[in-house]
Amino acid sequence: MAKTRRFTGLSLSKKDRALLRKMRAKGSMTGRRWRRIQALLLLDQGLSLRQTAAAVGGYGREMSRVAWRYLDRGLTAALGEEPRPGAPRLLDSPQEAAIVALVCGPAPAGRSRWSTTVLAEEVVQRGIADRVGRETVRLVLKTHDLKPWREKNVVRPADRPAVRRLHGRRAAPLRAWTPTE
Repeated sequence: MAKTRRFTGLSLSKKDRALLRKMRAKGSMTGRRWRRIQALLLLDQGLSLRQTAAAVGGYGREMSRVAWRYLDRGLTAALGEEPRPGAPRLLDSPQEAAIVALVCGPAPAGRSRWSTTVLAEEVVQRGIADRVGRETVRLVLKTHDLKPWREKNVVRPADRPAVRRLHGRRAAPLRAWTPTE
């Protein structure tokens, strides 16, 4: 189990204190940055982590992280954002473009239209990506506003245009007309 350090106090340098006051007077900044500036100034005045958190509307843990970042790495680290966790992107731009081109083409044999599962399998089979899941494909389609399972997004050849009514919706299937007597 990792040993936790106990925060005992903070003392800003004169240069950092003046810079923080100048930044606070400027006024235009994010709420997080303002809270961090206020926290450092209040901790410098001798307030505890809880008192500082209550004064700026944050949490004691947040104030502790700001204070330790200042003590360990300086003012820039204390006011800035740390990298957030997350998985790296699975597809780059050319791979996404290949998926979009694939969706805009004809559906595979035996299918009337693309599904995300079939599309994911086809992407791997064609070597566009080593591995890709249905959800990744769905997100690519969503960012490009493509819905291959809907009729309006299907690319049709020029000799077989979609039949539309005046209001833009699809027309009912054509029926043979038989005269009534």
